[in-house]
Amino acid sequence: MVTKPLTALLQDIEQEMLRLKYTEGTMMYYRRIWKKLAEFAEKQGEVYFTEQLGIDFIEAHYGILEKDLTRKLKQSEVYKLRIIRMIGDFQIHHTILRRYYRHKQILTEPYWIDISNRFKQYCLAKDYSKVTIDHYVKQSERFFDYLVAQGITNCSDIHIGVINNYLKTLAAYTYKTVEQVICSLRALLRFLLEKGEINTDYAAKMPMIQARKQTRIPSVWTGEELKKLINAIDRGNPKGKRDYAIILLACCLGLRCADIKNLQLENFHWEDKKLVFIQSKTKEPLTLPLIPEVGWAVIDYLKYGRPKVESKYVFLRHLAPFGPFAEGDHLHQIIATYMRLAHLPTLKKRRGMHSLRHTLASMLLEKDTPLVIISDILGHIDTDSTQVYLKVDHRKLRDCALDFEEGSQNE
Repeated sequence: MVTKPLTALLQDIEQEMLRLKYTEGTMMYYRRIWKKLAEFAEKQGEVYFTEQLGIDFIEAHYGILEKDLTRKLKQSEVYKLRIIRMIGDFQIHHTILRRYYRHKQILTEPYWIDISNRFKQYCLAKDYSKVTIDHYVKQSERFFDYLVAQGITNCSDIHIGVINNYLKTLAAYTYKTVEQVICSLRALLRFLLEKGEINTDYAAKMPMIQARKQTRIPSVWTGEELKKLINAIDRGNPKGKRDYAIILLACCLGLRCADIKNLQLENFHWEDKKLVFIQSKTKEPLTLPLIPEVGWAVIDYLKYGRPKVESKYVFLRHLAPFGPFAEGDHLHQIIATYMRLAHLPTLKKRRGMHSLRHTLASMLLEKDTPLVIISDILGHIDTDSTQVYLKVDHRKLRDCALDFEEGSQNE
């Protein structure tokens, strides 16, 4: 890393912010803070920016470090900290790390816009879901934006070093976010290789995440909690009928949120008492037994609760304009509403629609249902995805554990 004097570093940051079209008002505010920092550095006899210099400046001018540790900062104080942290980030990564993109249009260079549009068409041709395509394109645009900041103007100039450096900018993000970004970049790099924009298979050279999904124990409901949740639903009104049917589909059949939203009348084979559909995530067909409780709940909603509008989808929003749920709606608000009504703690664990799916798997496991069967019910492609549910069966974990004294004697 080439270290520049503070004054030159601030000039580079200013040019990058202008390229990113920061408003003049924002620029004036930043410049005032930078001027104070430069004067402070001169008094300290410092020529280069360091993290310690930034900390000393913040403490000397604003005295907010102690409050920062106790999480009592005002928004204006957080903003000042962000300005100083931006200098350190830029010095390391030569880019402005933005957690939030206020402008929908990230890219401005025609070349990169064209590549991004072609990548989107490539994803559409692969028949990825809309959510996946939106995520892949958004992440590719952020990567292209980083390349522009590094002075890279053509795909042929991409190299493994700049890819690894981009991944280093994700250090503060969660494992799940980093995993999703790497997945998006792999898809992008495969596209660039296939279209001849790059000549090296960088997707195969991407670093692997060391952590595993299975390290997180799924959130599950107890039987008592589920009873309270379901009893809180007013099944006498249309919305309650809908929500009751949705929750039963999740906790009794283990349907994913997207599959519930995509259900159509043709998926219900009433005479055979089966639910048959193509899974949105795996694109694989799945057939499930339509147990009476779930079937009657859906029928009750269709006959007495569903808005009288033309739509191929079974479940609709109950606020005008009536129609299907949005692509990005995870139906978390349905669970949250009845948790409040049932006086269930909302901060204890993740309690979205997917947690009901986890609960079904855990209950099946407690009944000694083989993993292969659980995998079939949940629509997993292989049993590896189902292994995570072993973590919530504490009884079986205890059965697997060696007695401490017995283990000591065998050493």
